[in-house]
Amino acid sequence: MAKHIQILNGPNLNMLGTREPELYGHDTLEDVLAQCQAIGNELGFEVSLKQSNHEGQIIDWIQDARTKADGIIINPAGYSHTSIAFLDALNIFDGPVIEVHVSNIYSRESFRHHSYVSLRANGVIAGCGAQGYSLAMHRMGQLLADG
Repeated sequence: MAKHIQILNGPNLNMLGTREPELYGHDTLEDVLAQCQAIGNELGFEVSLKQSNHEGQIIDWIQDARTKADGIIINPAGYSHTSIAFLDALNIFDGPVIEVHVSNIYSRESFRHHSYVSLRANGVIAGCGAQGYSLAMHRMGQLLADG
């Protein structure tokens, strides 16, 4: 049975490709999904991608991943800096977690320099644009192979 990677995206990422392209680039979430599915096919993984602007919905997906996913790639977006509830939910997930940020959160406003999600993440990729998701897929492959 193929391993399943769940890619979860927080608020405003549905606007990827049109929102501040000078900061976030021109790739859309559909582009990200296509890239990740191609890598998933190479690595023998099933990949699903979800996005919500609602904190509780994402928490439900994290909880659901406990029985449906082997690993989570998460771009918590603005919830990175505010959601202890994301951290609590991720702490009950047994598989690896990779945190992704399209922009370099460390070169932006100081409030963005702290992420609650990072306290649980097995790795953090920031500032690589949409390519960060592809990098996360490859790292997830290594973590699951080593697991």
